Amino acid sequence: MRTSSFRLTLRYALITGISFLLMFGIMIWSATHYMKEQIDASVAAELREIDIATEGTSTGSLVPVITASTRSDNGFHYLLLTSDGEKVAGDLPVLTHASGIVEALSVPASGQRPAMTLRGIGRRTDDGGQLFVGTSSHQIEELQEFVTRSFLLGLVASMVLVLVGGAVMSAASLRRVEEMSQSSRDIVNGDLGRRIALNGSGDEFDHLAASLNAMLDRITALMRGLEQVSVDVAHDLRTPLSRLRQKLELVHGRQASAEQLEHTVDAALVDIDAILATFSALLRIAQIEGGKRRANFAAIDLAEVIDTVAEIYQPAIEDRGQTLTLLAAAPVRIAGDRELLTQMVANLVENATRHSPPGATIILEAMHRGERACLVVADTGPGIPHDAHAAVLTRFYRLDVSRSTPGNGLGLSLVKAVAELHGATMELGDNHPGLRVTLDFPPTPSQR
Repeated sequence: MRTSSFRLTLRYALITGISFLLMFGIMIWSATHYMKEQIDASVAAELREIDIATEGTSTGSLVPVITASTRSDNGFHYLLLTSDGEKVAGDLPVLTHASGIVEALSVPASGQRPAMTLRGIGRRTDDGGQLFVGTSSHQIEELQEFVTRSFLLGLVASMVLVLVGGAVMSAASLRRVEEMSQSSRDIVNGDLGRRIALNGSGDEFDHLAASLNAMLDRITALMRGLEQVSVDVAHDLRTPLSRLRQKLELVHGRQASAEQLEHTVDAALVDIDAILATFSALLRIAQIEGGKRRANFAAIDLAEVIDTVAEIYQPAIEDRGQTLTLLAAAPVRIAGDRELLTQMVANLVENATRHSPPGATIILEAMHRGERACLVVADTGPGIPHDAHAAVLTRFYRLDVSRSTPGNGLGLSLVKAVAELHGATMELGDNHPGLRVTLDFPPTPSQR
């Protein structure tokens, strides 16, 4: 009784009952109106027969016809009165108010004849008398009783079916809700791998379960990422902090020259800057993954973004003896955050130029691939082994050949976070030789 589905069933039962009442009213009115029209038509036909059989239009001329019709027992009842109100023919007692169409004329019992209700037509004769012809309206009463009885039986049956069906539907809904509640309780109790089962019907419960499962997958991924970040931060910052402590210990407790102190302080500042840069990158990745930057989305041209990055890094790339090639077609528009996209491309270019030897070529390309926008950053350097493509996208992961170069292993993690914020898919591939990073962006609403 407390479930919303059963309360909804009661509302439907009320609507069904009101619908039955409305239907009953229409049916009883239509049937009654039809029966009344049929009775009126038969009475009018009988009056025409009387007019045809009568030689005159006075009361006296109607007496033999009415007397004969009364004896014929044809289902009609007659009453003929003089202008003085005296009965001269017919089988009905003297009645008043029997002019025009008479809806329901009550006739009391007389002798062996039971009381009855008549419907008929009364009219004046030429000499001031009155003629009334009517027939029993018992058929109308029977029809009304039959329709009412049928309606009541149908109403009771429909209410029973609605309530039973509502109870069954409520029980089925309660089972699905209880399954979801049990899964939620299991997850709260620590079973983070538990998911809500789908029954494959594709109904609203399956849709809700799929949405909740997707949310739980996202939460689980974030929690595992947080755990991994905590471990990685403790592991990767332990080395620079230990190195910083050793440097400070070397000058602590002994007479060090000003030059030694200055050198130690400079080295300590470098280590501290590296640590702060690591925390800054982690905070920026967290902010991007939180989706807060979506508020800054606007129409962006990827061709302009890579042109800006190329202009900034062209001198440094040339100093390293490398070549930067820019391939950008006419506007390649997406919805995004210009600052984040610029930083993402800059990170990819920095990685490419840092890990590529002199003489290498770095390619920046923005293009359309069907309705989707595509951004490519490729180089002809040593590339990344295929089995390490997934690992390099995690925080703090660095290839062995890269550990001797500056960095904290967060560059590609930030690129991945920016790509996911923009709904883009990121793919690492072989450039033969070198690395090819492809970012495939969804079409903007205007392109769909």
